[in-house]
Amino acid sequence: MSLQYMLLIYLDEQALTQEARDECYGASTQAAHRLNATGHYRACAPLYPTATATSVRVRDGHKMVTDGPFAETREQLGGFFLIDARDLDEAIGIAAQLPAGQYGTVEVRPVVELPDLPQYFKDRNVDLAPPRST
Repeated sequence: MSLQYMLLIYLDEQALTQEARDECYGASTQAAHRLNATGHYRACAPLYPTATATSVRVRDGHKMVTDGPFAETREQLGGFFLIDARDLDEAIGIAAQLPAGQYGTVEVRPVVELPDLPQYFKDRNVDLAPPRST
């Protein structure tokens, strides 16, 4: 049985040049293909910089919308990988292979799987199995 883990990528978005960012995107794409080939891949995506973020809070029934991230930190959430892994040790091993770990931090968190949520991929008849070589 495997569990889902979210690998959250945090880094100082101001520390990367565009060239370094493009290299990281390319290396991350290759990592996603390797994870797909081993059956660990579920999804991944980089995020636009925090300057494009909008935070929404609801307090006492009133919606508050502000520009920017919720908190000022040294590192910002820059993207994620959603993976399947046997256990935390395997998830940590996968996280250690992600290129973004060279620039920042990869946080590994198990995903709570709620049984009544829509299943995006199954509902759309998307086959997540790695392609079989013939």
